Amino acid sequence: MSHQLKFANSPVKASNIIGTPIANPKGESLGDIKEVVIDPNSGRVAYAVVSFGGFLSMGEKLFAIPFSAFEYNLSKNQYILDVSKERLEKAPGFDADHWPSMEDEQWNRDVYDYYDRSPYWE
Repeated sequence: MSHQLKFANSPVKASNIIGTPIANPKGESLGDIKEVVIDPNSGRVAYAVVSFGGFLSMGEKLFAIPFSAFEYNLSKNQYILDVSKERLEKAPGFDADHWPSMEDEQWNRDVYDYYDRSPYWE
């Protein structure tokens, strides 16, 4: 008989994160996670790439959001993003067919600054 260790911060496959819904703290649906971007040198999750869907009426625009900006709600299997609708409407985004150069340190810093997060590499 095998026993599986389960704990709050157990590792999870990226494929289990992709497609997970995102809500605000009020429980309103914001969209879902389309991709997970990992830094190959450190192994850390750098971003979740998000589509806000109909919430912001932004079509197919995508947004790189620092993974540290999300809080996972285990009971609802969703990520909570505590950022105002007004702030999300002004967020830096990109077209699904034209991703930014994630090698650009200034772009990375700008994204982390926008969400008031410390860069994962520092």
